[in-house]
Amino acid sequence: MRLLYLFIICLPIFSMAQDTVVVKKKGTLSGQWRTYYMMTSNKEALKDFNALATGGKLKYQYQLLENLEIGAALYNATNLGLQDLTIPDATTGRISRYEEGLFDRIDLENDAIFLLGEFYAKYNLKRHSFTLGRMKINTPLINPEDGRMIPTLVQGFWYQFNAEEAKFQLGVLNEIAPRSTGEFYGIGESIGTYPVGKNKNGDASQYTNSTSSDYVIMANANLEITEDLKLNIWNQFVDNIYNSFYIKPSYKLSESVQIEGEWLHQNKVGNGGNSIDSLRYFNQNTADVLGLKIAYKNKAGAVSLAYNGILPNGQFLSPREWGREDLFSFQKRERSEGSADNHALVLNYKTDFSAAKDLNLTSILSIGKHWKPDVTNAILNKYAMPDYTHVNLDIFFNIKKLKHLKPELLLTSKIGNGDIPDNPNLYFNKVDMFHLDLIFNYNF
Repeated sequence: MRLLYLFIICLPIFSMAQDTVVVKKKGTLSGQWRTYYMMTSNKEALKDFNALATGGKLKYQYQLLENLEIGAALYNATNLGLQDLTIPDATTGRISRYEEGLFDRIDLENDAIFLLGEFYAKYNLKRHSFTLGRMKINTPLINPEDGRMIPTLVQGFWYQFNAEEAKFQLGVLNEIAPRSTGEFYGIGESIGTYPVGKNKNGDASQYTNSTSSDYVIMANANLEITEDLKLNIWNQFVDNIYNSFYIKPSYKLSESVQIEGEWLHQNKVGNGGNSIDSLRYFNQNTADVLGLKIAYKNKAGAVSLAYNGILPNGQFLSPREWGREDLFSFQKRERSEGSADNHALVLNYKTDFSAAKDLNLTSILSIGKHWKPDVTNAILNKYAMPDYTHVNLDIFFNIKKLKHLKPELLLTSKIGNGDIPDNPNLYFNKVDMFHLDLIFNYNF
């Protein structure tokens, strides 16, 4: 059966030789074939994990009228059976953290996911666009986070206005398909399909299938105040749970140097998801995240130094099911969500270079130091994450003779810092570990 799935996914690759294949006069068929190998090596006797997936997407777009487009995209992830991920680590009783995300986290015995992830109608005018249906969006707190086989997708309505000096967006969402699952969920239902951490009493959180929320409203203004000063503002209102207000000013000091700031403020809405304290997702009044970033760019590459601090008044909370946190200190394979009184300092260096006659590489080196609250303090540290140093090397390959093939290699090491209690649960899939991703993307 796996060979049949593999044949179905691969078939378009062998039959297409252009970026976009014209199926009808007004229709286009495009897609991606992705093969993804993932490996995690945990500390000492703790279990290691391997996984291999293949799949991708097929997307069809049709220009129904001059200004009206309809589109649909079918996504697939197929488990090639490299390791049985349902067998837990013998010491902690827990399964993989990263590898399971290549497949259906809700049902790891499901070898193949097929999801109609996009199905929409889009009406375009000169400066306006209106989209209704299932789609992919990219915002600071709801985004595809394309580090698995199937990205996070949403259902609802989305409006965009584009001008030379301003961009405005407004969206209303009623369902979300979290990456690593095979279906769309209501807003409240989608929260809790990922690990839930601990509540403020130190017990396992119980908000899965207990969170009441019907919709999300998103609004954005991206403004060019002057030629050098820009301002990006977002507001995310999650019915009956919380509101997040995000503002990011950026100022170009020179042709080479730019400085940016960010502030994210959250406050509880309604009863935070449930009237019962032990079942509540947003179990605090407010939370605040502050950030500062300075970046320098020249012909050799780009380097940046970024700081984020989460104030002690409340945990920064954003459902992990909905994408990554697009904060200055974010590094692939970890996040600050679930913490208060948290500090992070991250150095990034990006450069392009030629490794051979027909091979160009883009590398991103990321080194971060993360100061976390005490792992025993569930009020400040929801996921009991220790202090750690995080090193990522992300390499993107551009092969001139194979322009459709876009491989990527990600190497990650997280090293625990300070005095960590002798508890394997504080190390397993968290720190003193090495992680590798090897991804082959074929875009057509």
